[in-house]
Amino acid sequence: MLELYTHPMSPCAQKVRLALEEKALAWHAHQVDLAQKENLRPEYLRLNPKGVVPTLVHDGVPIIESSVICEYLEDAFPAMRLRPDGALEKAEMRLWMKHVDEKLHAAMASLQWTLLMRPVLLEKSPEQAEALIARVPDKARRERQTRLYRQGLDAPDVADGVHVYDHTVQDMERALADREWLAGGSYSLADLAVLPYFQTLMQFGWQAFYEHRPRVCAWLQRSLARPAYDKGIRSGLDPALLSRLEGRGAEAWPRLQTLLAA
Repeated sequence: MLELYTHPMSPCAQKVRLALEEKALAWHAHQVDLAQKENLRPEYLRLNPKGVVPTLVHDGVPIIESSVICEYLEDAFPAMRLRPDGALEKAEMRLWMKHVDEKLHAAMASLQWTLLMRPVLLEKSPEQAEALIARVPDKARRERQTRLYRQGLDAPDVADGVHVYDHTVQDMERALADREWLAGGSYSLADLAVLPYFQTLMQFGWQAFYEHRPRVCAWLQRSLARPAYDKGIRSGLDPALLSRLEGRGAEAWPRLQTLLAA
């Protein structure tokens, strides 16, 4: 039995849901309310000591870290392959996954957290909000959330995130010059690792990050046309929330545009 502790707006969880759907696996979702910090409750921390989503539980055994989960699913359920055949292509796939884990995720987190999670914390007293953030186990993530809570779009993490996104799109445009997918001729874990971070851009109306990159636009349309996107991401999104996020994205865009030009 496959159980996934997830949140509809989490790119890491979206990545794993894409892998599950691409492999046509049956799974059961447990929704974790990140804004209310359900991920920091003791019962969840026993499953995932880092206090993040997703967590996959397979036959009672928890597996954490989204990229590790995707590779686990590839090994445990190899019938529908999401790794390229060639050694070079596998290396390219893993480099894209490493880029997501080490750079792109933090970039996204700085932008999305500020517009999605910060407004919820601002409804609480400063003491309550800071106390919730203080419970985040990872020091770097705790310090980043503190800066974003206190400074919003003026936090240095936001400027860094804008430029990481810009450089990522440039690298993708080059990589797609002679191929349809990021790690060769077939859709792979590389593509489904990156796709959720474009979902973030789309939901805030920030297509300007990539709309001048024709190869990236074509890659995105191919990715969005796959049935796994509808099942793994689109079907779980709340239209009312998306409408609010588009409005917040429009308000934030002039600031991001200024940072992008710097």
